[in-house]
Amino acid sequence: MRAVVQRISRGQVTVAGKSVGKVGAGLLVYAAARPDDEPEDIRYIADKTAFLRIFPDEDGKMNRSVLDADGAILLVSAFTVHADARRGRRPSFDRSAAADVAEPLILKLAEGLRAHGLKVEAGRFATHMLVESINDGPVCVLLDSRGGL
Repeated sequence: MRAVVQRISRGQVTVAGKSVGKVGAGLLVYAAARPDDEPEDIRYIADKTAFLRIFPDEDGKMNRSVLDADGAILLVSAFTVHADARRGRRPSFDRSAAADVAEPLILKLAEGLRAHGLKVEAGRFATHMLVESINDGPVCVLLDSRGGL
């Protein structure tokens, strides 16, 4: 599993003109599953996201997690996070899981984040979404449960 984690001051997902997920300060997480992801991959991304120290402390240093900052998560499934653009001009998405495999894995990621006590709002799987965010920093981190980037 792979995720792009962005620190935000607010974010919202809209589908067909209706807001389906909205958070204040916290993290916008674009997540993509691989066809062979295991529970350990999901757990890795959930734990790393929950405890990643990218929020400022009283000295302005990034020493606090989203939990410490009492932030929320806006989780958006995005198979394009697994895009491979090393060859040619059109990215390959072969590393991304098919929708029927990916959807339950992304739902388990949301459950894993909630198990840490986080408020999680989410987009809608396999729909065209408009994602709005106000990046704070900007701070963006790429997480990969298999260590490969």
